[in-house]
Amino acid sequence: MATDLWEIRFVRPEDNVVLAQVLREVLIEMKVPFDGTALSDPELDAMYDAYQYVNADYWVVCYCNRILGGAGISPLRNGPDGYCELQKMYFLPKARGKGLGSQMMHKCL
Repeated sequence: MATDLWEIRFVRPEDNVVLAQVLREVLIEMKVPFDGTALSDPELDAMYDAYQYVNADYWVVCYCNRILGGAGISPLRNGPDGYCELQKMYFLPKARGKGLGSQMMHKCL
C-alpha cells in the first residue's frame, strides 16, 4: 500500500455530504435494511456534528483525497459510565483488505 496516497484524518464539516453518500453506498451494498439500522440514522447526514462532544471522535480514510470510508468512537449512549463503542465503521471496496480497519480501530482507541 502506498502510504503517501492514503490518509486517515479527523472528519471535517465539509466532509458531511460526501461521507453520508459513502456510508449509505456501503450499507446498501451490504443489503442492510433501512428500518432500525444505521441506514436510517439521521446522523449519517451530519457526521462531523454527531461527534462534537467529549470522548467522541470520527475519522475518515481517504485515497488521493477522496473519502472511502470512516469509523468513530463514542461513549455508549444511555449506558454506564466508562463504556464506549466503535461506530459506523464502513469502507468502500477500494479501501478493504488493506489493514485500514485495524488502523482505524487503533485511532479510535
